[in-house]
Amino acid sequence: MDLATVWFLLIALLWLGYLFLEGFDFGVGMLLRVLGRDELERRVLINTIGPVWDGNEVWLIVAGGATFAAFPGWYAGLFSAAYLPLLLFLLALIGRGVAFEYRGKVDSVRWRSGWDTVISVGSAVAALGVGLVLTWNVLGLPIDASGNRVGSPFAAIRWDTLLGALGVAGFALVHGAVFIALKTEGEIRDRARRLALRIAPFALAPLALLLVVVQLREGSDWTWIAVTAVLVAAGAALLRLAVGREGQAFALLGVAVAASVTALFGALYPNVLPSTLDDSFSLTIAETASSPYTLTVMTWVAVFGTPAVLVYQGWTYWVFRRRIGTRHMPEVHVP
Repeated sequence: MDLATVWFLLIALLWLGYLFLEGFDFGVGMLLRVLGRDELERRVLINTIGPVWDGNEVWLIVAGGATFAAFPGWYAGLFSAAYLPLLLFLLALIGRGVAFEYRGKVDSVRWRSGWDTVISVGSAVAALGVGLVLTWNVLGLPIDASGNRVGSPFAAIRWDTLLGALGVAGFALVHGAVFIALKTEGEIRDRARRLALRIAPFALAPLALLLVVVQLREGSDWTWIAVTAVLVAAGAALLRLAVGREGQAFALLGVAVAASVTALFGALYPNVLPSTLDDSFSLTIAETASSPYTLTVMTWVAVFGTPAVLVYQGWTYWVFRRRIGTRHMPEVHVP
């Protein structure tokens, strides 16, 4: 296997890590006002992701950086064609991050309520934006023979790409509810488990439909196996959640998102960015890859750097692995 294909697989793996980790992160943010019925409960929800939310976003940064270095043509085609929607997505991420840090700086109900709204809206917009970007990349953008976008900045917003946005946001909602059930105790835990079971059939339906659409257009026999694995893992996750096995349900949702990424990137290969104008305009792995020397240097850096990052992030989750509840929340100290 050549290094260009290896890096295509590694970028898919980075997307997998981001969707799995930031998925429940976005879900907790979207459910902040739904499951948190007072200020104390909302503090519990924020503290479930407080130690890890910023580390989860690193996966997206690394995915973008790896794409820029390994496939500059892919990076240029995707980011220039979807520049304005990507900017809105990044603004949502910035607003969400600022809200986490600022909501506790003033002892005011109105102040905290405003920042809680920013967290919820920013999480929803960011989840929808991730789904749009990923679906654009798989289903294609209106790019010409030179890799330039044709049409308006929002020309790539179609019914199928909106389906992808709803698919990722819906998965994040369920994933976040299961994570809250896994990380909390008492009434919040029970409330989160009931909510996940109630909304799952509707929230996960767009993702299932998206995978079917992609496979009907670009799929092969083996990618259909991945789609089947998504459905089986998601169904098994709900069954385990129904009997109070939140950890197993959370792991099975991880299997579902892994199979989803496999199905999407498997259908994309050997393209990296299809053109909706003409198949001959599509960008491929071979056309957009960096030089063999660049890919070799990147591979050696990844061999030594990636294990260290994974160990550190795994250690972070291990340290903060215990359940928390309202009884664990200290008194508020406002400067």
